[in-house]
Amino acid sequence: MFVSIEAAKAKRPEWLKAPAPVGENYRDLKQLVTDLKLHTVCESAACPNIGDCWNRRTATFMILGNLCTRRCGFCAVQKGAPLEVDQDEPRRVAEAVSRMGLKFAVITSVNRDDQPDGGAGIFAATIRSIRERVPGCGVEVLVPDFQGLHSAMDIVLAAQPDVLNHNTETVPRLYKQVRLGARFERSLEMLAYAKQSHPEIPTKSGLMLGLGETLDEVRETMRALRAHKVDIVTLGQYLRPSVKHLPIVRYVPVEEFAQLKSYGVELGFKHVESGPLVRSSYHADEAVK
Repeated sequence: MFVSIEAAKAKRPEWLKAPAPVGENYRDLKQLVTDLKLHTVCESAACPNIGDCWNRRTATFMILGNLCTRRCGFCAVQKGAPLEVDQDEPRRVAEAVSRMGLKFAVITSVNRDDQPDGGAGIFAATIRSIRERVPGCGVEVLVPDFQGLHSAMDIVLAAQPDVLNHNTETVPRLYKQVRLGARFERSLEMLAYAKQSHPEIPTKSGLMLGLGETLDEVRETMRALRAHKVDIVTLGQYLRPSVKHLPIVRYVPVEEFAQLKSYGVELGFKHVESGPLVRSSYHADEAVK
């Protein structure tokens, strides 16, 4: 089932409507991240689930600033000359996790190709800070590809995250339009390296649908992820942040997401999160369980 671009412009399907970001918990968390001078991918990437997640007192912290060194065509995060690395940021993230009473925290970042380690050291410091401040709290990290540097991945893995996530984002054919500066094969290799060097740490990846990929290409990409020992996969609908970003080619119906979930289970993924509003960190704690 395809939805025309004209129809997509006219009306967003009912299944893509998310709760408005309101409520006491939402206001509390917004004030908290402001007070601690932190960034969240929920705000910076204009995530549609911000109302749902923040009202459940969950958030994905975005470290290493809010300016990305890459210019991916789908992403709402600002691009530009990166800020100086904030060495105190890990402590403040741990403080936020403590004050929120989290039992599971998700940490991601902008791309920092300007840094020799791609920012891996700050990822590791954040994991350690959370563990010291909130013993028993689980931590998932959503890392960039570190330009293929195994040494950078080693730094993150040595801190023992509970989940190592790296999104492939789309099918290989669309990489030049969707993920400037990235390569599908490099992302697969980094996921495989993480699993090979630390088999006890679950690996995870995610795809956005609706950018022009075919169903066969999605299935092929899922097979490639599973062949590289990825444990968890997420599938969600791409939503255009602004007219400056890549257009939505189609809205993927709920039924197709359900079919892909079943296909992922058949392939042997330990967990598949598949639906229009699914994002890589959406209900991340449930995926681990």
